[in-house]
Amino acid sequence: MKYFKKLVGDRIYLSPRNSEDVEKFTEWMNDFQVTDYIGRSGALMSLECEKRYLEENYNLEGTFAIVTLAENKIIGTIGLKDINTINRSAVLGIFIGDKDYLSQGYGTEAIRLILDFGFNYMNLHNIRLQLISFNERALKCYKKCGFVETGRTRENVFVNGKYYDTISMDILSNEFNESYIRNKNI
Repeated sequence: MKYFKKLVGDRIYLSPRNSEDVEKFTEWMNDFQVTDYIGRSGALMSLECEKRYLEENYNLEGTFAIVTLAENKIIGTIGLKDINTINRSAVLGIFIGDKDYLSQGYGTEAIRLILDFGFNYMNLHNIRLQLISFNERALKCYKKCGFVETGRTRENVFVNGKYYDTISMDILSNEFNESYIRNKNI
């Protein structure tokens, strides 16, 4: 696959998502170890369905593949959606689909790259997200990146026979003061 180093970090870079990655995304979207954490395990995903989903949910401003610098290997996806230019807000979505790269800081690095881009290049003021309450790994990562909990919706998501809360979090531009994009000029 061909990837482009738009936002370069220490171990990964974010590239515009490639439509040729549909098979990899379909594999991930049919893996309970991935989909349970993003609340999509109840859906059966064929190649055609995933291709249509990727096309319909592609945002030229903020949809990226997460690619390792060392191997040039796609390991997940990250994006900003529901971008509101008047309110200067967006919603963050991320997942690491390659299980070999979980719990090693790749998600944290990807989030820091997209926050740097969102706040310092897209002029966003508020970036928010939601996660399922049992996803302690993600909660720890988001807090490490500066997100704060803003609320909960009780028993909002049904996964594997049980209801779980949805946690809402956000971060403001004035709460993010670091520089993580290594290939920027100024």
